[in-house]
Amino acid sequence: MAGAFRVKLAAPLVLAAVLAGCGGVDKSANELPLESYTAEQIYDRGEFELNRRRYDSAAEFFGEVERLYPYSEWAKRALIMTAFTYHKGGMYAESRGAAQRFLDLYPADEDAAYAQYLLALSYYDQIDEVGRDQGLTYQALQALREVIERYPDTEYARSAILKFDLAFDHLAAKEMEVGRYYLKRQNYAAAINRFRAVVEDFQTTSHTPEALHRLVEAYLSLGLTDEAQTAGAILGYNYQSTPWYDDSYKLLTGRGLKPSVVGNNWLSQVYRQMIQGKWL
Repeated sequence: MAGAFRVKLAAPLVLAAVLAGCGGVDKSANELPLESYTAEQIYDRGEFELNRRRYDSAAEFFGEVERLYPYSEWAKRALIMTAFTYHKGGMYAESRGAAQRFLDLYPADEDAAYAQYLLALSYYDQIDEVGRDQGLTYQALQALREVIERYPDTEYARSAILKFDLAFDHLAAKEMEVGRYYLKRQNYAAAINRFRAVVEDFQTTSHTPEALHRLVEAYLSLGLTDEAQTAGAILGYNYQSTPWYDDSYKLLTGRGLKPSVVGNNWLSQVYRQMIQGKWL
């Protein structure tokens, strides 16, 4: 964990001392009640459980620090540790809840940036394969933007920018996947809508060259040569060195056409905007 906040990594001897000092703090043991121990002792036991990857138990001890010593510095530290522990254990909703509670209680604290970053990660780390529902991706983008805008000079903002770009690319990949599905089944109008979304809304992603090529394919299949030629012209203008342009060029010239801005359609408007420097 980077930044102002750090997890204390206890050495074996220190851990042994913690266990001895806490009497092996365990609410199920027939020993002293948890209330008999100091905030630091309970916190240390939480770290011990965390280092053993017993995330449920660790979060429980950190939560007890909050409950028993709610106005102490240890309670504040324990709360951010609770958010971190839940995230490490893959309990993302619980991590979000703890991170948000930290932000509500300590909005000006030096660890607030990390709490906001954890909250964003709780969405981002659930984005896996392209085929999943994209609601989490949109939530991740919104949460990452919060980190970037609220804490622009932190290392968390720098990391959030990279993750934002990846999540944005993920959304474009989803549009491409659906567009290819429709194109393969010759549902050209539906395919064009998806590829158009990539060109207009996700033009900074790595999927734009393929989207333009697929538009050439779809428009040629519909006999809409003006749009096909214009999509090819955009490819030639901005992505001439890509295999997608080569494929589009072959498709067009095979029909006696060439990449060129023809007519007054949405693609010709995009082309004009590109030349004026307003598109990319």
